[in-house]
Amino acid sequence: MSFFTWKDNGLTSDCSSLDAMASRFEETAKLMKKLSEKGFKLKKTQKDQLIIHSDPKVFDQWGFISEELPFKQLCLIADDELLLDV
Repeated sequence: MSFFTWKDNGLTSDCSSLDAMASRFEETAKLMKKLSEKGFKLKKTQKDQLIIHSDPKVFDQWGFISEELPFKQLCLIADDELLLDV
């Protein structure tokens, strides 16, 4: 399952006012709602909160890069050579 870790370190570090900080949080909230509507889920682990999606195509459409270990990512790749008889 494709996932990435959402970290808010520095989310507001470049904001110069409380209004700017509020706007940044509102933008982030809108993004989180859109992700939820598209089927992304939050998975809590002992040390992180991961944003996951069961469909790698949807994950890729959003431009995210999966943090899965490389051998796990390879398991998600269809063996097109077998399908194409190459």
